[in-house]
Amino acid sequence: MKNLKSIAAGLCAALVMVGCNVSNTAKGTAIGAGGGAAVGAIIGKIAGNTAVGAAIGGVVGAGTGAIIGSKMDRAKKQAEAVKNAQVQTITDANGLEAIKVTFDSGILFATNKADLNAESKASLQQFATVLKDNNECDIAIFGHTDNTGSDAINNPLSKKRAQSVSSYLKSQGVSASQIKTVDGQGSTNPVADNATVEGRKQNRRVEVYMYASEQMIKEANAEAGK
Repeated sequence: MKNLKSIAAGLCAALVMVGCNVSNTAKGTAIGAGGGAAVGAIIGKIAGNTAVGAAIGGVVGAGTGAIIGSKMDRAKKQAEAVKNAQVQTITDANGLEAIKVTFDSGILFATNKADLNAESKASLQQFATVLKDNNECDIAIFGHTDNTGSDAINNPLSKKRAQSVSSYLKSQGVSASQIKTVDGQGSTNPVADNATVEGRKQNRRVEVYMYASEQMIKEANAEAGK
């Protein structure tokens, strides 16, 4: 247990060190150097992103992390140009760089609805181009609600919102095989205080994760080994 705590503390420090003003390529190298799916799972848990990441097994080396980090740099820059999208670099369950794109449901949906409005469709049309241009990435889509109402309402509503986004992206040419997860998490993962109007608005959201597919990891491993 002591060793695990020491590892976790060291990884936390590493995440802080690589989190500021460093490209994904550099961060990918640092994370990849940590090695392996086990270490990646610890980092993913700290970052809260164990839900995303291809099931690969084995070790992810520094070279692989750098190659994937470079690809994610490019994807992030493209996603940042999408209207109404908030873009963050996160770490997936393999300890590799991934992209989290958040869309407010205040922009995407009317209250208690899962229907996309015209402005939302325009943003998602832009975003679909990013996903198609980065078709090596797998995609996970999660819907969220605030804590107004019961789980019996919020859980299916959050999933319907995720499904609306998924369906529209596919209508814009994103491959169904690229979208690996479409689910709702109800009000279980707030990002702001549900006691305030502004906080509840932030919690009503859809998150789209772009992360390295198994094929991307295999190709990066092969390239790193040359």
